[in-house]
Amino acid sequence: MEFEPSNLTVAILAGGLATRLKPLTLKVPKSLVPVAGKPFLTHQLELLKNNGIQRVVLCLGHLGEMIEKEFGNGETLGIKIDYSFDGSVLLGTGGAIRKALPKLGNNFFVLYGDSYLTASFAPIVDFFKHSGKKGLMTVYRNVDCYDNSNAVFCNGNIVTYDKVKHTPEMQHIDYGLNLFRSSVFEQWPPGVPFDLSEVTQKLIAQDDLAGFEVQERFYEIGSPNGLAELNLIKNK
Repeated sequence: MEFEPSNLTVAILAGGLATRLKPLTLKVPKSLVPVAGKPFLTHQLELLKNNGIQRVVLCLGHLGEMIEKEFGNGETLGIKIDYSFDGSVLLGTGGAIRKALPKLGNNFFVLYGDSYLTASFAPIVDFFKHSGKKGLMTVYRNVDCYDNSNAVFCNGNIVTYDKVKHTPEMQHIDYGLNLFRSSVFEQWPPGVPFDLSEVTQKLIAQDDLAGFEVQERFYEIGSPNGLAELNLIKNK
């Protein structure tokens, strides 16, 4: 069955400049920042493997060659790794996925490169399969606890999502894991930079973005505080 974690590729968005972690990321990409003595990407891949994922595509830009040199084809970790590079122009989170489409299949996960997520993937895949929607966003009831809430979630659908404009109705936050049909990104021309939020906004306008609420909080290394917190947890 295609709609099982073991048959779905995960695109990991790891091409950003990681400006919030400077000077740490001036010479090292965020994916290689050490967490409890190992590159952060190692922790991500171990989580994915435990969820039955067998293949990932790393969407890379800034210092991406260092990541490929470190992880190769993923054989040592028991997971197949492929690579998609932005090239001379950073394509943004949406443009990077658009470029990687030939390697992702008809349906695929998208994972933020700085997210450490402990939720089980199987129920998310099953919900997406039965939703009939072209996209799915996982959300967590955050109520501005770990970061600013940015989504209105109701009855299995994302009603509103905005990373900039916050409203009191936003009780949930984008968890960092999405599912898409490849046809969603084929509407954008290749090689043109755009943000993943443009894709989600368009799907919301078409009532085509399902929402799945996870119960486990998220962890991230996109900020110094987040990195310190995850280090503390993984060192216990």
